[in-house]
Amino acid sequence: MSELLKNIDERTKLAGTNKLEILMFTLGLDNRNGRRETFGINVFKVREVMRSPPITRAPEMPDAVEGMVSLRGALVPVIDLAKYTGVQTDVKPGIMVVTEYNGHTQGFLVEAVDTILRLDWSSMKVPPDMLNAQMGGLVTAVTELPDGRLVMMMDVEKVLAETGHFNDEIELKGIQPMGIPGRTVFFADDSAVARKQVSATLDAMQVNYISAINGRQAWDELQRIASRADATGVPVRDLVQLILTDVEMPEMDGYMLTRKVKSDQRFSGIPVLMHSSLSGTSNQQLGKAVGVDEYVSKFEPHKLAQTLKRLLTR
Repeated sequence: MSELLKNIDERTKLAGTNKLEILMFTLGLDNRNGRRETFGINVFKVREVMRSPPITRAPEMPDAVEGMVSLRGALVPVIDLAKYTGVQTDVKPGIMVVTEYNGHTQGFLVEAVDTILRLDWSSMKVPPDMLNAQMGGLVTAVTELPDGRLVMMMDVEKVLAETGHFNDEIELKGIQPMGIPGRTVFFADDSAVARKQVSATLDAMQVNYISAINGRQAWDELQRIASRADATGVPVRDLVQLILTDVEMPEMDGYMLTRKVKSDQRFSGIPVLMHSSLSGTSNQQLGKAVGVDEYVSKFEPHKLAQTLKRLLTR
């Protein structure tokens, strides 16, 4: 399994090309329907894949949280994804995928890892409503493999929110209104949890906003706004004062969206703020390379509010 990820650092060059690599994994044969579903997670967020070590159960944890393990001297929470997703399987998960989100490390228990799949974000589609309802909003994107299998990208931010890794209400306390009316932020994020967090931050600041669920939808809507501005003879920056974007999104990622915005003179003067759980230095540098004005890691609502205020008042 170390061979599977030994070149992970080299994969940062994919960012900015609207391409990604996902680690595919399974959670076991579901006794309810006789199917073994395939899920995916962005390789950028995977630190290592290992046999599951002994897990120490801690009190008062959600059912899906198996406990804690010690990795190189640090205590890491471990989440059983089969339990979390409701998969009823007789197989005990034996593999732990160690991930990093927003500077926090956690382990995900899975049945098995498959392979690393390289593909274009344009081939990752928004999940249909039926699948969205069936999976409880857990899937942010889907793609079909040549063998007919469906790979579902898991909304890890939703998993972490619902297993107690952050509390929006507590973290939002103390954010003050901007005190400047008429400011509008356009933001794009494929995670429902992230959209809720951004919306709550902007509501606390008393800032207007327009949202989109991926980069393609965001670009289409921004073009409509630009056309409306042209028709009324006003600059686009009179209608939208800031664009906030996630990195990982189906159909068009945040790097490509930023590149399109920055290469279109109609959006001149509008800052782009990247807001992502890909918090590594290399990802921030790639954001700067495509024209991002600033970069804020999820989920830091106070830092996000401070950065928004600075960019909206400059």
